[in-house]
Amino acid sequence: MMEEEELEFVEELEAVLQLTPEVQLAIEQVFPSQDPLDQADFNAVEYINTLFPTEQSLANIDDVVNKIRLKIRRLDDNIRTVVRGQTNVGQDGRQALEEAQKAIQQLFGKIKDIKDKAEKSEQMVKEITRDIKQLDHAKRHLTTSITTLNHLHMLAGGVDSLEAMTRRRQYGEVANLLQGVMNVLEHFHKYMGIPQIRQLSERVKAAQTELGQQILADFEEAFPSQGTKRPGGPSNVLRDACLVANILDPRIKQEIIKKFIKQHLSEYLVLFQENQDVAWLDKIDRRYAWVKRQLVDYEEKYGRMFPREWCMTERISVEFCHVTRTELSKIMRARAKEIEVKLLLFAIQRTTNFEGFLAKRFSGCTLTDGTLKKLESPPPSTNPFLEDETTPEMEELALEKGELEQPKKPKAPDNPFHGIVSKCFEPHLYVYIESQDKNLSELIDRFVADFKAQGPPKPNTDEGGAVLPSCADLFVYYKKCMVQCSQLSTGEPMIALTTIFQKYLREYAWKILSGNLPKTSSSSGGLTISSLLKEKEGSEVARFTLEELCLICSILSTAEYCLATTQQLEEKLKEKVDVSLTERINLTGEMDTFSTVISSSIQLLVQDLDAACDPALIAMSKMPWQNVEHVGDQSPYVTSVILHIKQNVPIIRDNLASTRKYFTQFCIKFANSFIPKFITHLFKCKPISMVGAEQLLLDTHSLKMVLLDLPSIGSQVVRKAPASYTKIVVKGMTRAEMILKVVMAPHEPLVVFVDNYIKLLTDCNSETFQKILDMKGLKRSEQSSMLELLRQRLPAPPSGTEGSSTLSLIAPTPEQESSRIRKLEKLIKKRL
Repeated sequence: MMEEEELEFVEELEAVLQLTPEVQLAIEQVFPSQDPLDQADFNAVEYINTLFPTEQSLANIDDVVNKIRLKIRRLDDNIRTVVRGQTNVGQDGRQALEEAQKAIQQLFGKIKDIKDKAEKSEQMVKEITRDIKQLDHAKRHLTTSITTLNHLHMLAGGVDSLEAMTRRRQYGEVANLLQGVMNVLEHFHKYMGIPQIRQLSERVKAAQTELGQQILADFEEAFPSQGTKRPGGPSNVLRDACLVANILDPRIKQEIIKKFIKQHLSEYLVLFQENQDVAWLDKIDRRYAWVKRQLVDYEEKYGRMFPREWCMTERISVEFCHVTRTELSKIMRARAKEIEVKLLLFAIQRTTNFEGFLAKRFSGCTLTDGTLKKLESPPPSTNPFLEDETTPEMEELALEKGELEQPKKPKAPDNPFHGIVSKCFEPHLYVYIESQDKNLSELIDRFVADFKAQGPPKPNTDEGGAVLPSCADLFVYYKKCMVQCSQLSTGEPMIALTTIFQKYLREYAWKILSGNLPKTSSSSGGLTISSLLKEKEGSEVARFTLEELCLICSILSTAEYCLATTQQLEEKLKEKVDVSLTERINLTGEMDTFSTVISSSIQLLVQDLDAACDPALIAMSKMPWQNVEHVGDQSPYVTSVILHIKQNVPIIRDNLASTRKYFTQFCIKFANSFIPKFITHLFKCKPISMVGAEQLLLDTHSLKMVLLDLPSIGSQVVRKAPASYTKIVVKGMTRAEMILKVVMAPHEPLVVFVDNYIKLLTDCNSETFQKILDMKGLKRSEQSSMLELLRQRLPAPPSGTEGSSTLSLIAPTPEQESSRIRKLEKLIKKRL
């Protein structure tokens, strides 16, 4: 029983001493120890086994027990000391708390004493400064009163002096005094309720009114509205009166300016009346010469009378421009039938020159409410049409040298006087537009006649196909018209001119470019009896001569030049026209027209080379491939194809050297045309023996190498063919090689043959498979089982492709369409 009780006590003790992991970790951090007895997972059995690993080690068991007992006694002593040390902790804590509370009470008492003393000090400071504030207010009020009295004295004396000087017309002294009186009067705005102050203010207003009426009367007397003669010169009184008018109501100043300018231009209205000879457009120079003389006369006689900030010279010029614009509008409406293009352009040119003269001499500050809108310089432009003022000869030279694509310096911003007179010509610019329509029509007719007279351009294999010179002439004329019209107007006339440009761009494309492309028999009507007869007789299809090939390349280069220049022309027109009208300028249709000419030219080159290769492909399909006994060099038809390629391609490449991208398009289109045709003729080679298939495979590989080298064939500089072209050739000719490899494979066992076909041809179908079987010379009875096996071995199409498969069965493939055309040709030949 004792042992059981001891065991229970040990278990309870262990349960009490079992600490949480967090507490155990904290103890290890505070009291790190390597002693096994201090570990949380202490195991007595393992500890004893560590002390006595062998039986021989039990010999010193007494020493070990004594050490453990000694350690137990030390632990008991430490525990006893700690427990005794904690006996007086509670009493010490209470004592320390009481001392802290007493210290806090003493601190609160000291703070309260300090606060009471601060309040007493503040009250004392307020009592000391109260008298000082009263003295400050008194000083401020006294200063204000003295200042106001001084101002009142100045105002009263100034009003009296102002009235006296006004009666004596002492405008020089009045100008200085009036400004001072008005400045002093501003200080009394808050005192207007005082009768005396209000009375002084009314006297000042009355003096201003009297001054204004008096000055206007003096100017009316000096410059009477009636009569044609003016006094000999200005007086000092009027000069001082202008200084006073600067201070008075702005309406006085405007009235003086208006009357003076009206009187100054009265002679102009008489000299250039509508019924006078000098009033018509052919003598428009005299108007501008007259005003220039008047400006010189004004500077000599009246330059010092008016203040410089009035800008009287500019105001006279601006009013002259307004009057001239009105008078010219009237006379042109009355004599509209007499306006000719040369006369109109002469008048506009002289007028714009005069507006430029005004811009150089004046700032334009009087144009809009006395302020000048600051002209912002345009951002740097990359428009190739934008260039400095140059002569037409320089422009034409730049166009011929191809410098049109270089960015030019931005044009200086328009002057503020632009259109101030020339705006009156805008309603009559239809005469100019009609003239340009007629000139461009004659220009296009001349281009057509010159082309017929000179004939196609000579072959040029050194510098590439030349652009037709008429193209540069057309755009030089376009640019001249555009610049000229933009100087006349940037509104609706520019839109009308753009419409004319569009019309003759299309005419140039069709009459000069497309109209001079060589005609082919296939392009005129397709299948004709004459073409069938020629084919029956075995003659070759008519091909283009060297001159015709060069002409096609020249037209292609010209169309590309027109396409790029038309795009630049559109950008320039949008810059010249008003911002609100830019959306109405669109030359996309004309650019598409030139793109069509480019496509037609490339297609003609492809058709020509394609037609040259047709006899060789026909010869290939008619060869007895089942009788070929050994594989030799490439076949004669391959040599013929290569010969035609080497004849045509270098000529086309050299003549399209300046338009490299379109030569690449030619190569791609030829590959897309030749390779399917080659495969179509390949299917016609039946039956084929094993040796014949090997020979065809060798020929196919030779053609593949030639096609891969097509872009640089016959060239001293070997360039790598474009990746897009190489991909087309490799894909197409690899399919032809795979077809021949399937033909060469034995057709037994059937499963292996069908699987080999599916593996080699990614686009495998039953129709191609049947053609391959025909090439192998198998009978229809043998083909049926193989076709059935193919349908079983073909992978099932993914969902959603059933519709497309049915469509493919309904719509004929290009090969089927070609077969139908051939059958139709044979039928017509038999009947003929």
